[in-house]
Amino acid sequence: MAHLFERVTIAGPGLIGGSLALAARAAGLVGEVVGLARSAETLAEARRRGIVDRASSDPLDAARGANLLVLAVPVRAIATVARQCLPVLAPGCVVTDAGSVKAPIVRELEALMPPGQPFVGAHPIAGTEEQGPAAADPDLFRHQLCIITPSAQTDAAAAGRIQALWEGVGMRVERMSPERHDDILAAVSHLPHVIAFALVNAVVAAGGDLPRYRGGSLRDATRVASSSVEMWRDILLTNAAAVDAALARFSAELERLRGALRRGDEAELVRLLVRASAERRGWSRES
Repeated sequence: MAHLFERVTIAGPGLIGGSLALAARAAGLVGEVVGLARSAETLAEARRRGIVDRASSDPLDAARGANLLVLAVPVRAIATVARQCLPVLAPGCVVTDAGSVKAPIVRELEALMPPGQPFVGAHPIAGTEEQGPAAADPDLFRHQLCIITPSAQTDAAAAGRIQALWEGVGMRVERMSPERHDDILAAVSHLPHVIAFALVNAVVAAGGDLPRYRGGSLRDATRVASSSVEMWRDILLTNAAAVDAALARFSAELERLRGALRRGDEAELVRLLVRASAERRGWSRES
């Protein structure tokens, strides 16, 4: 039985790229998998874990003859890595990414692609705060959501193959515009990460040995603050306008809570807490 993609290059065989390689292999979706990374340690671990058949730090070597290029690198590196790989890809090779920001990536990558070289933006919404090939898990994507962000230029057949890839590793796939994706992710992913980073800094800024007394609530609320700084620097700067709008909404909610506390307004405080509590319980029932 033919594979969906016979030769795959994974640029960034870490948590997302490595998990995709393992899952796609297990599902029989891909043939040879080649890893591309700057770090010799990353490449060695990817080989040791069986994520890739071969690994290289040279884009021209790693991408030569690929009919699928997966760009699972930090957001601001995606276009650079794509540009390095383009000259040696197989004719008609499908190029895709796994970035958490879509609109600027789709614009830049579509402008880079030569005729007959399709790009399909994608974002598998799955992951942990862990990093690197050691964290790769073939079950990471099961029952999770992947968003594909076609534009007016997107090749329909290529988009269908990328959808089949993510569905083949167990994901539910939705399609939406790149701009809609970025607004949604700013609210439900990027904002929570910003809050986690800020909360850790606020606890530290209070001075003393406060972190020593941390309990489950602080651990839960700040878990993602241990995520890759490089990755989140790129995400936040690339999606800055949407994140700023989400922060403005969050700041307004904080001010409502602060106002109720300053005024000793028990009724308003309870109203705000009840509204949030009821909404959150609804989320649990939906999952």
